[in-house]
Amino acid sequence: MALEGIIIWLIIGAIAGWLAGQIMKGGSGYGLIGDIVLGIVGAVVAGWLLPRIGIYIGGGILGDIINATIGAIIVIFVVRLLSR
Repeated sequence: MALEGIIIWLIIGAIAGWLAGQIMKGGSGYGLIGDIVLGIVGAVVAGWLLPRIGIYIGGGILGDIINATIGAIIVIFVVRLLSR
């Protein structure tokens, strides 16, 4: 993967993490850096999980951000469950 691809992937993860942090307010906050890290992990989770359960969201940057946001929400939900 080229450097530009990695940078784009990190930016998409950061945006998704921030969005997921805004959507999943309440409980314990992870801060901006924590949300970004969870967004990047969520992007990986969504890239693996969503196609396996038959969910395909359009292509392009917007589709990637939506997928990563869904993944980040899943990751935040699981982290909150495990931290209780």
